Amino acid sequence: MRRKLGGSVLSSLAVSVCLLCGRASAAEPAARTVGPWNLTALAEAPPATWGETIDGTQQVYYQGEPLNGKPTRVFAYYGRPDGDGPFAAMLLVHGGGGTAFAEWVRLWTARGYAALAMDLGGCGPVTEPGQKIGPRLPDGGPGQSHDYKFANFEDEQVGKMWTYHAVAAVVRGHSLLVSLDEVDPDRIGVTGISWGGYLTCIVAGVDDRLKVAVPVYGCGFLHHNSTWLKIFAQMSPEQRDRWVRWFDPSQYLPNVRCPILFINGTNDFAYPLDSYQKSYRAVPGPICLRIEVGMKHSQSAGSTPAEIGLFVDSVLGGGDPLPTLARMNTTGGRASAAFDADVPIVRGELHWTTDSGPWQEREWQSVAAEFAEGRVAADLPAERPLVYYLSITDDRGAMVSTEHAVLSEQRAADD
Repeated sequence: MRRKLGGSVLSSLAVSVCLLCGRASAAEPAARTVGPWNLTALAEAPPATWGETIDGTQQVYYQGEPLNGKPTRVFAYYGRPDGDGPFAAMLLVHGGGGTAFAEWVRLWTARGYAALAMDLGGCGPVTEPGQKIGPRLPDGGPGQSHDYKFANFEDEQVGKMWTYHAVAAVVRGHSLLVSLDEVDPDRIGVTGISWGGYLTCIVAGVDDRLKVAVPVYGCGFLHHNSTWLKIFAQMSPEQRDRWVRWFDPSQYLPNVRCPILFINGTNDFAYPLDSYQKSYRAVPGPICLRIEVGMKHSQSAGSTPAEIGLFVDSVLGGGDPLPTLARMNTTGGRASAAFDADVPIVRGELHWTTDSGPWQEREWQSVAAEFAEGRVAADLPAERPLVYYLSITDDRGAMVSTEHAVLSEQRAADD
């Protein structure tokens, strides 16, 4: 059943089979599971209760995953543009310490999209001036603390973990959007910031109905390098392997089939460039990449880059695509890459650092690169070791990057 904005409806949820390995009866189709999630059940429109509309966004509560044998609800804001639709739509996944952001919904409705931003910490709407996050719901899911994200658990306890509930809430949010009359069910995407980017990487590999994904900052291979290495070091090998098997995006990125844009900064405190590179390389199809020198890490910095809207428009709305860069080549101390662009290129740059040590602490420099006849190129500095990449920017201000490369003393001698 679908509903227009402003109404109220409850829709029934199909009875699912056992979460991990229960058998369906002869009358039931087998559940489709990816990781610990029953996608057959999550694809059903969740029961939802619609609340008041304020400044163009409507409050909604929809069914979450059970916790400790009790039902839960997820709070969200929903918005849509003026007109009848059907509209393309976006799922908006907040970062750690965040919540459902009504202003994020309005950003996307102004772009012409319906949008749903859900709270993933078991909280409701802000009720008092100055509050950043609303009070906890009596029937909310797990909170956002590291205890819920990294706690030791057995396989049969996977349903207690924050990531399990958060991914399910995003996928169910997708199913809620699909059920709405004004939403085009074949034009729905997802973007998330920080922990929301981490979740976006998982959801894009779990929910094959999605048509586009933009994870910002968040990535996988967190046990290889991330701000949480001390937590992983305190785990036993069995605990770490269990967490990675169920909850690291590295397990799900190889399943991604929709167009995907990865956005990060050179010095991100949580998701460093080495784990980031392993993550986007895990995607089997083409990816688009935007690495910004010194990009800040915040809800504002992660939600407003022009490339996000332009990339989504190019997939869901027929807009001009972002430029594309081929793999960077290095020969004789010169880096170059072929590019293709529907919109004129106005700038090429080489970005590099000669620092070693933690990625977060390296100092980067940028210089202009030559760009002509579909190729961008620049001479490399003589210092070694060297980490570097190329970027181009079109006249909309949209920037894309190559992968970073590492040039050691041995590599320098071989060039």
